[in-house]
Amino acid sequence: MLHSRKLLYISEIARCGSIRKAAERMNVASSAINRQILAFEEELGSPIFERLPRGLRLTSVGELCVEHIREVLKNYEKLQGRIKNLKLPQAGKVSIVTTIGLASGPLPALMAKFIADHPRIRVLVRSDGGVTTTMPVIAGEVDLGLGFNIPTLPGIRSLANFEVPLGAVLPVDHRLARQDRVSLVDLVQERLVLGLPGTSLRDTINLALAPLPISVEPALETNSSEMIRSLVRQGAGVSLLNPLDVLVETRRGELVYRPLSDGHVRPQPMKLFARARASLDAATSVFVEFILAELVEMIRETTGGHGLMGKPQPV
Repeated sequence: MLHSRKLLYISEIARCGSIRKAAERMNVASSAINRQILAFEEELGSPIFERLPRGLRLTSVGELCVEHIREVLKNYEKLQGRIKNLKLPQAGKVSIVTTIGLASGPLPALMAKFIADHPRIRVLVRSDGGVTTTMPVIAGEVDLGLGFNIPTLPGIRSLANFEVPLGAVLPVDHRLARQDRVSLVDLVQERLVLGLPGTSLRDTINLALAPLPISVEPALETNSSEMIRSLVRQGAGVSLLNPLDVLVETRRGELVYRPLSDGHVRPQPMKLFARARASLDAATSVFVEFILAELVEMIRETTGGHGLMGKPQPV
């Protein structure tokens, strides 16, 4: 310790108003603490405590001393924290590429939690369309990728695979929101706001809608999941999304997500992946462990535990 324990004793006595109580709290003999206080007062040339029948009270000199002592102790705690951070093995940087929908949906809350828990790790997040998500990873531009409908390629290795169901996204006061499950036949009779053709989300939606005996004409199509959520929230229509896309809004009570009753609808596969032959450094390994645990909990929350297919693979 950079300073004498007597400073701790003085601070604790001032807080308790008693040598005996301070000794009990600090698990030290009362006589030892008393000797330290007497020695400090002799060194200072002035008493810092006024001895009373039922305890001790700070003198005016003591009040000045305690103010200084507590500032010293506070600074020492900060120093200990900074030294601890210097020793952290996970200090470093991690980079990830993901889809626009995930970047505007559940990931901001996850990133905020991660950087709060790991202040020594710098995080770079970039959002690309689903088609290009693999390329920055294969090229070594980023450490990790997270996206939907990621193909099996020789240049990447899977760290975890999830299957996230497609469901109906509705305004909170919509008549279908009163049902536990929604059928596609009922849903497509409403005004639809859907993902743009060519996106991974729309590919999954098209597969789901293909067996229906009626044609589907969306009122609006966009590649912005944020716009879809906003339009549904305003009552402009209903949509088909996965529950992660609307996790923030459903938690706030701004939107309603309902599973589909149609058994033929395939879930949307989501993959966390890295470059095939690249090893993960300490910072990236910490990040992977964190994000896998958080995604598992999110999917369990939104699907009742049925969206996790298999176990995340070790990294």
